[in-house]
Amino acid sequence: MTGNRHASLNEIQAFHAKMMALASNSADERLERIFELVPREVFLGPGPWRIMVNRRYIETPSADPVHLYQNVLVALDAEKGINNGEPFLHAALIGASAPKAGETIIHVGAGTGYYTALLSMLVLPNGHVHAFEIEESLAERARENLEPFVGISVVTGDATALPLPGADLIYVNAGVVALPTKWLDALRPGGRIIFPWQANQSTGLALIVTRSEHGYAATPLKPAWFIPCIGASDVDQRIKTPSAAEAWAVRSLWLTRDRSPDETAVAVYKDLWFSSAGGGEDGKPQ
Repeated sequence: MTGNRHASLNEIQAFHAKMMALASNSADERLERIFELVPREVFLGPGPWRIMVNRRYIETPSADPVHLYQNVLVALDAEKGINNGEPFLHAALIGASAPKAGETIIHVGAGTGYYTALLSMLVLPNGHVHAFEIEESLAERARENLEPFVGISVVTGDATALPLPGADLIYVNAGVVALPTKWLDALRPGGRIIFPWQANQSTGLALIVTRSEHGYAATPLKPAWFIPCIGASDVDQRIKTPSAAEAWAVRSLWLTRDRSPDETAVAVYKDLWFSSAGGGEDGKPQ
């Protein structure tokens, strides 16, 4: 009787991929396929695994990979609170940032490479992913895990301090207080940076910033919390801290070297500020 048959791992992966495609809110038909093709367990080490529920870890009852195909954080380094992030959230971020064939991506906080692998498949052919991971042990695991994939360079070090190549997309997997201007400078025209912004002590949201010839458009997406990004989490950089409502009202970003904060400024940092107004054709808030 088929009603009592247990689903195979392949069937569970395929269903998971369908959920990821829906969670992405994207019409890109490649997303379901890549989530089906890239096995999450390969990047998480041998099981059993520790998954996070309500900020506490619980160990899976076995090393069966079926436990990984749900919307859970999985520990990479539990002592440091470093996890492989929630698939639904990453599907949404990948869908919003829309990687395209031939693009160059900088992945900040690559961990052991699972989402790096997914990103690399979306820039085929001729694209490249520069994966930065500051934890040496995780970077080494990422190199090993990503050997079967093409167009990926894994860099051990701080992406806020090291030189960066020009990029079409910067995909950040660590919580940012003050966005480094060097990341914005690395964006090519039309380039996007998507990152978890720690707007204030209680408000974290994913924000996508897009570079145009007139400046940087900014769009809040959804709530998002990540561990702090080393080099980009200095709260002393805040000059004006936004309320939750002000953070969600952000529509553009400006470098203070180009324009001083005006009455539309809702969040101000040493080197940049966010405005509740969109940029006009002349680059001025409107």
